[in-house]
Amino acid sequence: MSDTAQLAETLLASFRHSFRSYKSLADRALAQLSPTEWLHVPAPECNSIAVIVQHMVGNLNSRFTQFLTSDGEKPNRQRDQEFIEPTSPEVVATLQTQWAEAWLLLFDLLDALQPTDLLRTVRIRGEAYTVLAAIQRQVTHYAYHVGQIVVQAKALRGADWQTLSIPRGQSEQFTQQLQNASNQV
Repeated sequence: MSDTAQLAETLLASFRHSFRSYKSLADRALAQLSPTEWLHVPAPECNSIAVIVQHMVGNLNSRFTQFLTSDGEKPNRQRDQEFIEPTSPEVVATLQTQWAEAWLLLFDLLDALQPTDLLRTVRIRGEAYTVLAAIQRQVTHYAYHVGQIVVQAKALRGADWQTLSIPRGQSEQFTQQLQNASNQV
């Protein structure tokens, strides 16, 4: 395998890992919330977690449906509608299903992409991007919104929050456990 092909494979693997990590973070934060908490608007001009999820679902579906062959901003996307606050906790179950399906669309695409696809041109709102640049754009976009979800979920749960990373005050213990595990291999 050439260095170029190996680099492309490594980039695709890195993108898969990044997207899966961000989805996992969001899923673990969302799982700690009640449907009513999904609808909480933290301050004027802020979005509820439900709205952030709606927006990400719309974005995932628009960007990754027919990714290589059509503009990433689909004509049927109603982006402004994604920012209308749901009023009923019953909407959350629908959002959870849409969330899982939208991410699956992305993961299926990433599994189908070939290293030679990374330098192909795709369009988003008519603007040309390499596949590499378009995917990197989405990694950044989703990291931003997942961060919003996690911060809001943590604030809502307060003392009941289950950490998604190393608990405060336990960094040294965590590092020691990693070192012990690597020494046993």
